[in-house]
This record gives sequence, C-alpha cells and structure tokens, in this order.
Amino acid sequence: MALSAAQAQTGAATADTRISLKAALDAAWQRSVSAREAGAQQRGAEAARTAADSLWARPPALELGRREGRGMASGQTENEVGLAWPLWLPGQRSARQTAAEQQTQWAQEQTRALQLRLAGELREQAWGLRLLQAELEQAQAQQQVLQELATDVERRVRAGDLARADAMAARAELLAAQALMVEARQRLGEGRTRWQLLTGQMLDPEPAEAEAPVSVALDEGHPELALAQRRLAWSRSQLDVVQNSRRDAPELSVGYRQEQSPGNTSQNSLGVRLRLPFGTQDRNLPLEAAARGALEVAETSEQRLREQLGAALETARLALRNAETRREAERERAALLQERAGLLRRAFTAGELALPELLRALNTANQAQAAWARQEAALGLARARYQQALGWLP
Repeated sequence: MALSAAQAQTGAATADTRISLKAALDAAWQRSVSAREAGAQQRGAEAARTAADSLWARPPALELGRREGRGMASGQTENEVGLAWPLWLPGQRSARQTAAEQQTQWAQEQTRALQLRLAGELREQAWGLRLLQAELEQAQAQQQVLQELATDVERRVRAGDLARADAMAARAELLAAQALMVEARQRLGEGRTRWQLLTGQMLDPEPAEAEAPVSVALDEGHPELALAQRRLAWSRSQLDVVQNSRRDAPELSVGYRQEQSPGNTSQNSLGVRLRLPFGTQDRNLPLEAAARGALEVAETSEQRLREQLGAALETARLALRNAETRREAERERAALLQERAGLLRRAFTAGELALPELLRALNTANQAQAAWARQEAALGLARARYQQALGWLP
C-alpha cells in the first residue's frame, strides 16, 4: 500500500536526520524564557539560605556620635564610636533556615514543572509535524498513482481505446493531486519553521517514546503536584518564621566614648548596650494574617490541582484507548478500499470499467489512506498526552 511504503521510508530515517524529544527539550530549554525564570528563582533561594545562615539577624551597623556646645561646659566635647549587632530571636534563625531550604526545593520543583510544560508544547508540535509529513507523503503517493494513470490513459487514447474526454478527466485529477501536494508541502514548511523557532534545531523530531502502561495512577512525583506541595511546605515555613519573629531583632551595641575637657584632659570609657524592641499587635497581626492567608491559598490550590491532574489523567487514558480503537478501524478500512481500488484498476485496464468509476474509487481509497495517516498521528499524540498527564518528561 502507498501509505505503508511511505511509513516504511519514514521509519528508515537515520539518527542524523532526526532529533529525539529529549534532545529537543534540552535545546528548547536553553532558549526559553522559563529557563531564565527558573535560574532567577534558584539564585533567590540561595541568597535566602545565605542570609538565614548568617550569625546576625541583619547586617551589623556602625554608630558614630559627637556632642559639644550648648548644655555642656565651654570647650567640652564628647566623641563616641560603636558597633551594633542585631541578634536572632529564639527559634527565628532555625525557622528561616527551614524556610530557605523549602524555597530551594520549591525552585528545583519549579524547574521540573516548567520543563514539563515545555515538553507538552514540544510533544504537540512534534506530532503535528509528523501528521504534516504523513499528509505530504500521502499526497505524493496519490500524485504518483494518478501520474501513472494519466500516462496510461494518454497511451490508450492515442491507440483509440479511450475517448479524449477520459484523458482530460485523468489530467484534471492529476493537476488536483499536484495542487494538494504543493499545499501539503507548504503546511509542512510552516510546521518546520515553528519547530525551529521553538527548539533552534533544523532536524525534524522523532516524537515516538516508550509506551506507558494504561493503568498507571497519578504519581506524587508529578512535577506540577510536587511544585504545589513544595509551595505548601514553604507557606507553612513562612508562617513559622512570622510566629518566631513577633518583634524586631534585639540589638547588642558596644561603644567607645571619649570626653574632652577644657583643660585638654580626656576621659575614655567602654559601654555595652542591649536594645529590646516590643512586639505589638499593630505590627504582628497583619504579618501573621498575610502568612495564614497564603497558607490557606496554598492548601486549597494543592487540593484542586490534585483533582485536576487526576481528571486530566483519566481523560488522557480514555482518549488513548479510543485512539487505538479508531486507528485499527481506519487501518482496516484503508486496506479494504486500497484492495478495492486495485481490483477496479485491473478492471479498467481490461476495459471492463469506465474511468470515472475508477477515479472515484481511487479518490475514496486516498481519503481512507489519509484518514489512517491522521489517525496514526492522533494515536501518537494521544500517547504523548497520556505521558504528559502522568508528568513524565521525554
């Protein structure tokens, strides 16, 4: 059959003419804005971890002071220099370290989730490109069949076996097939351009992946679900930080004072000071309310996402089973109509069948072959969408 030959030719493509989905994903990821977003998130998490590991709640401060003039004896001055260290509250540092660790893991899961979303786009484009290639191959096969038929009709017209009108009809069908082939080639070129813009690769994709069992359940390691769970854990850690930071950081100050008297005598002293801010409801309630609100949103989002992913997986599983059934039906239909067209072609050659009936049979067989090609690509896309619903990267 024409389609089978085209598919065999496609399957014989060497590795250097196609690129795997995994390699295409790596190339597309390097070009994507999402990669820059993920990198920024990871750098932010590393900065938060560095700040949480610091010995001080905030950077130390230098204090400088000078007193003279009114309220002091004539010629008397005071100079003071000191350092102030903000201290961690009990439990505050460990809470921030935990929050920083959760933020780091959240950034890592976000990278996987963004890669999965990009993989979904790649899978859609790759199988769309495979469909366009199959349509072009089918159009070329149909054009070849009609070219042979037109040549045979012209020979029989010259021999006086057929009327000139038959040659015109065969030629018209050939021209129509050539137009369809040009249109299919144009659509394939546009699809390749979109693929190149996404991946930066000139090679066509090899979208086939190892088949996943149809009975697989939703995995807790699904990147989108893992991201939601990390966001939930990070929200809990943020609430813990707020609850362990009910007041501003206390400050320990060490200062050196020099008092200069009018007689050029000086007195030096060393002082230690501890500043303990109070925690008030005006300060604490808005911060805690915001943290609790973010936690509630994260909990609800995680629950809804789990339900959505479960529903999407069941939908993809059902679509895959239906696509397999339709593929088998289209394959059998195409084989029957192709065999019928072959029988009618022999009848036409023997002079037992009129040309219009043969053309109708060839057109019907071609449509069936095209439907089979579309269903083959649809089955591949259904498998890819099922793997996407499972959260599997190429």
